[in-house]
Amino acid sequence: MDSIIRVTLWSEDRHDAAVMKLYPKGLHGTIAEGIESLGGFQTRIATLDEPHQGLTDEILDATDVLVWWGHQAHDEVSDALVNNIQQRVLSGMGLIALHSSHFSKIFRRLMGTNCSLRWREIGERERIWNVAPDHEITQGIGEYIEIPHSEMYGERFDIPEPDRLIFISWYQGGDVFRSGCTWQRGNGRVFYFSPGHETFPIYQNKQIIRVIANAVRWAKPRIRVGTEDCPNVTSSLEKVT
Repeated sequence: MDSIIRVTLWSEDRHDAAVMKLYPKGLHGTIAEGIESLGGFQTRIATLDEPHQGLTDEILDATDVLVWWGHQAHDEVSDALVNNIQQRVLSGMGLIALHSSHFSKIFRRLMGTNCSLRWREIGERERIWNVAPDHEITQGIGEYIEIPHSEMYGERFDIPEPDRLIFISWYQGGDVFRSGCTWQRGNGRVFYFSPGHETFPIYQNKQIIRVIANAVRWAKPRIRVGTEDCPNVTSSLEKVT
């Protein structure tokens, strides 16, 4: 049996009363409960207004996969924390960036692009097409996921070419979007998944939670190496003449 995957769910946790009515435990709490119900996960919540913005070295040391949800407070995340998380990912920690985390400092750092996109918030229908049925992330999902009301994200999405395109979304207004993408960064795996606007109950959808849980399993570390600089090697395998 696989060992327990240690998951830290980070959120800026800046929600108004309408959002809290929909998600009384916050979006992060709903996601945590959802993936834990599927078994094999140990979750921890971290938020922006906690000491060290919720992510101390000790917490990151105990994190296999970091799930990130941010929206309005991207600029408040310290550059020092972004540097630390980047090195953790390069060393093997997984990162799952959800919804408007495409504009988070850490995702943009790892992508090396602006990560800009088109958007429209009128509550239109979204159909998330599974274009990689053989992939670990899509297991148990089926041909597509239907979201009755969603915020539209549209192309062009300014990201580097994904290692694997997992989902493509179609919106009622006619737009399309690469809504699920994977990348390898150093020894770490990164997955971006766009559905999840805070004014709609998207994280109460069991298929959406299953995608996130599958992504966590896919992104868990295969190897963990230190974050220190490359050492000076003073000895050699062969005699040098």
